[in-house]
Amino acid sequence: MKMKLTGINQITLRVNDLRLAEEFYADTLGLTIDHRVGANITYMRLNSDMLVLVKAETPGGLEARDIRVDHFGFRLASDQEVDEAAVYLDDRGVHLITRPAQRREGRAFFVMDPDGNLIEFYSMRSTGIQDEGGAVEDALPARLAAGSRQKISDDSEVKKPRRSRK
Repeated sequence: MKMKLTGINQITLRVNDLRLAEEFYADTLGLTIDHRVGANITYMRLNSDMLVLVKAETPGGLEARDIRVDHFGFRLASDQEVDEAAVYLDDRGVHLITRPAQRREGRAFFVMDPDGNLIEFYSMRSTGIQDEGGAVEDALPARLAAGSRQKISDDSEVKKPRRSRK
């Protein structure tokens, strides 16, 4: 017997700073806060989809892939909306990993949220994935973000003063 799934109920992300993550997903991307559970969990809603933000028990660095989701995506209605979203997010200071590019399924680009989670914004052709033989971007998201994660991690690392031995 095959299961008959009807969709994805939620995506749960571990975040270092719950309020910073809420601001990004609510103020920048437009999700609404559905409800909070205590001080460490926030349920955010986009139509019938849920994004759950959970305060990480131990802080995760941008290079720590073991507690992150590879990536998740938000669909936009057209290639033009993909391009407009990239401009909007860039204007808001969001770290763009890639610029919009044609892919087999439509047009897409990746950004990074404040915790280093990769988010894809994409349009989907009504005919689905196509192999047009043209120039398409097909790099894996984690590979695209590796350099950016390392640079952000290096930039945010506080250098400890050296102690002299006595």
